[in-house]
Amino acid sequence: MLNTMVHGVPGTQPPLVIVPGLFGSARNWGIIARRLSDDRQVIAVDMRNHGDSPWDDAHGYDDLAHDLLHLIDEYGGKADVMGHSMGGKAAMQLALTHGDRLNRLIVADIAPVAYDHSMTHLVDAMQGLDLTGVTLRSEADRRLAGEIADDGVRAFLLQSLDLKSTPPRWKLNLDVLRAEMDRITGWPDTPGHFDGPVLFVSGALSDYIRPEYHAAIKAQFPAAEFTRIEGAGHWLHAEQPREFEAVLHGFLSPTGVSSAS
Repeated sequence: MLNTMVHGVPGTQPPLVIVPGLFGSARNWGIIARRLSDDRQVIAVDMRNHGDSPWDDAHGYDDLAHDLLHLIDEYGGKADVMGHSMGGKAAMQLALTHGDRLNRLIVADIAPVAYDHSMTHLVDAMQGLDLTGVTLRSEADRRLAGEIADDGVRAFLLQSLDLKSTPPRWKLNLDVLRAEMDRITGWPDTPGHFDGPVLFVSGALSDYIRPEYHAAIKAQFPAAEFTRIEGAGHWLHAEQPREFEAVLHGFLSPTGVSSAS
């Protein structure tokens, strides 16, 4: 069973399941999850091989969707689902294979396509980090800066560094994430379609949801709407959290009114 952080109590609306992206965790989504839980229960998860969830040698989208299916069954059998990046692909896989378990779907800055980039260099940097004598996150950040120049990326990755462990350790199954990277950046070409309400949210500074991907999205998610958040890149929820939260609130409201276009 996936590790979860649960906010709020069951209400008249179905629960919202928040599915983080690669290297992310339920903890990353704590503030947004709490702010969305005023009228519903919000369940943020650690995906397998992340955070405090179980580790496994398999990390394909069929595996991730299966985990989410079991989670939703534990919370009444139907939910709204919001997935970012890897989590968005897992949520799309779930919608295409078990669409009856989803009410509304939000996909944050990812499309149902294979990408040609890799995050292996980040795995290399984390595995190569000398954690000897590290007791402060600031010291780990200083050491990691030699391999990762971007302050925001380092801060994001270091949220998964457990400094309370002896010795310190990453709460990521880095060996498996490296071995499964092609499946993570890829897409299994799952057939079928999900006819329910779907919102694709992109960062205006990101190129993960390109105009040429819209046809593939509409083929499998015919009710899909699209919206962009200005001033945000791929980590749109961290870069423009209030704007992102407002988009979610609008789309998930009982009337389904959103700023999508």
